[in-house]
Amino acid sequence: MPRIGLIVNDGKPLAEQTADTIQQRLEAAGQEVIRASSSGGMVGFTNPDQHLRVQGYSSFVPEGFDASMALAIVLGGDGTVLSAARQTAPVRVPILTINTGHLGFLAEAYLGDLDRALEIILTQQWKIEERSSLVVSVMRGDQRCWEALSLNEMALHREPLTSMCHFEIAIGRHAPVDIAADGVILSTPTGSTAYALSAGGPVISPDCPVLQLTPIAPHSLASRALVFSDREPVTVFPATPERLMMVVDGSAGCYVCPEDRVLIHRSDHPVRFVRLVDHEFFQVLRNKLGWGLPHIAKPGRE
Repeated sequence: MPRIGLIVNDGKPLAEQTADTIQQRLEAAGQEVIRASSSGGMVGFTNPDQHLRVQGYSSFVPEGFDASMALAIVLGGDGTVLSAARQTAPVRVPILTINTGHLGFLAEAYLGDLDRALEIILTQQWKIEERSSLVVSVMRGDQRCWEALSLNEMALHREPLTSMCHFEIAIGRHAPVDIAADGVILSTPTGSTAYALSAGGPVISPDCPVLQLTPIAPHSLASRALVFSDREPVTVFPATPERLMMVVDGSAGCYVCPEDRVLIHRSDHPVRFVRLVDHEFFQVLRNKLGWGLPHIAKPGRE
């Protein structure tokens, strides 16, 4: 029997009601549905001496989810999608994102498209688009004391954010660089439209095999966003005597102490998105962020 996952933001009544409807319709069509809460993909915040994720990022995968699953339907907003990505990428389960939140930048479908989406699922007429993800690890000496998978970005900054600090950053085989700023962001192409965009970084098409380093409020005219090959691993050394806060995908993370270092590299497990129609990235930018819209009135034609 075909197996379909259902990942739900169970803190939102609309998402739960929609999940009940979808589960009933899929089971009536002979599908086995395995339901999980998106909260299982949330990393949480960790104090310096609490090693919450020593076991690695594969620990986020829900019980019953494996590579034999056809796909998982995700119900919620963009935060739910980011959690679901951590739950599914390690076992290569593709996700169909249905927005029940606000902006829905990562959504493939909306509630008004639900009937059409279920019809496509049952006839297996979808396509798969792979998005790169990052493995973010905090090392203390030789010990890996924290690790998570990231679809968007890793941000490292001081508390409070308005205090400048220094970061020594090594990218692959290149010589380390020193950046004085409130913080730094290391993002994927998918994350280039999130925090990195607000910090002045460029938008990167998701099919480009690159990573982006963006300083937050840099204290130098020379410190600007840098785009480089995603084959290059990155090591960030916090060159400051106070502990820093690391945030992954905008919702979770841990403290980073002066003796720690943060390792970031492209994951071998991309996030696999189900596409019901051909995905046109520039159209998404136009519809969701207003990119390319005219700002002046154009003369009409007679």
